[in-house]
Amino acid sequence: MAETVDYAALKAGGFMHQKQKGFFSLRVQTVGGNMTAENIKVISEVAEKYGHGYVHMTSRQGIEIPFINIKDIETVKSDLAKGGVKPGVCGPRVRTVTACQGSAICPNGCIDTLPIAIELDKRYFGRTLPHKFKFGVTGCRANCLKAEENDFGVKGGLDVSLDNSKCKKCGVCVKACRFGALSLDKEKGISFDREKCVLCGRCVKACPFDAWSGESGYIVSFGGLFGNEIYKGENLLPIIKDKDTLFRVADAAINFFAENAQPSERFRACLQRVGIEKFKAVVQKAYDGE
Repeated sequence: MAETVDYAALKAGGFMHQKQKGFFSLRVQTVGGNMTAENIKVISEVAEKYGHGYVHMTSRQGIEIPFINIKDIETVKSDLAKGGVKPGVCGPRVRTVTACQGSAICPNGCIDTLPIAIELDKRYFGRTLPHKFKFGVTGCRANCLKAEENDFGVKGGLDVSLDNSKCKKCGVCVKACRFGALSLDKEKGISFDREKCVLCGRCVKACPFDAWSGESGYIVSFGGLFGNEIYKGENLLPIIKDKDTLFRVADAAINFFAENAQPSERFRACLQRVGIEKFKAVVQKAYDGE
């Protein structure tokens, strides 16, 4: 009798069945798009020895090794582990947490993205849910990571303020602002329309006299989709200023999904069916620390 293959279990462990019989494409775990040189070396060795000598870079900062024979799966996992590489996940689970390089590397960054991605990964990666769930962390308004495409998106921002005593009325900040939030009167100085401010922090970075300052924070979006259906995630809360609040909100969002979604229902569809106002009340309580 032929051996029965538990394809669901293999998929849960990152091995995706290929169209070629008996072969799998292995998705390895990454966090925030970062891998060490040792990680990359062992992935290369495994691809050369057990695959077809190449890897596939996914759209979500992942690496897949195609053409792993079913008979080599356990050996492949063992060899990868020696280089600190773990298999990823597929199916109805929390997927790879993506991130741009953030303020640690990028001059435009408003937040340090990788520590946030690592913490999200530790808390949620691989958790079984009614459907897949994606986190994305981007460092600033430039939105390289496209935060609003994710079920839970985090975007860095700066809540800015002006010290008029330091302002020289040079107008550099007005030119830097792309959203018309600032204007200059040579007599009265800078006018700031906070309603137009998008928290990008360009004024802070541009000011040559340090008249502008900004408090870093997290702009969170919920329910994004970019697949069979496309939907921009919604900002339902004010900017979040501390990590504890951010993770309380993340806990509330993912628990709401787990408790309210039907099987095979994406987060966006769940919010539409249950009601966005009901969800907003839940995350607002988390934001308020209740």
